[in-house]
Amino acid sequence: MATATVKDLLDAKGSSVWTVTPDQTIREALKVMAEKHIGALPVMEDDKVAGIFSERDFARHAVEFSDCLNMEISVRELMSSPVYFVNLDQSVDECMAVMTAKKLRHLPVLQEGKLIGLISIGDVVKHQLAEKQSTIETLEHFLWVNLI
Repeated sequence: MATATVKDLLDAKGSSVWTVTPDQTIREALKVMAEKHIGALPVMEDDKVAGIFSERDFARHAVEFSDCLNMEISVRELMSSPVYFVNLDQSVDECMAVMTAKKLRHLPVLQEGKLIGLISIGDVVKHQLAEKQSTIETLEHFLWVNLI
């Protein structure tokens, strides 16, 4: 069995990716995330990924304010940066290792320096679970065939 890659993940989930700019407000970013049912947005500046804005970034910001949360501040103030990237040829196992070691939930996918997708820890875990289920089914079939 060939090693699964980032390309395999994007082929399965699609490569649609929504973004924000650093100067958009967190209200605008949260609205996009709610509408698209996603947990993070790459932050694009001059066609480059300058950061990632996630639900986690917002939650950490929210606890800093006891009386009033300012939803009009810019994404730039809350985004996580620097950003770790992956490319289409990297293995799913490599992605899991980076995400685990760096405590990341999202990795932008770049091809020739351009953003072409975004994978999440959920995408990686979903793939790994499907792969393990396939192995279990293969072993069960092997045992069944050899016991009869």
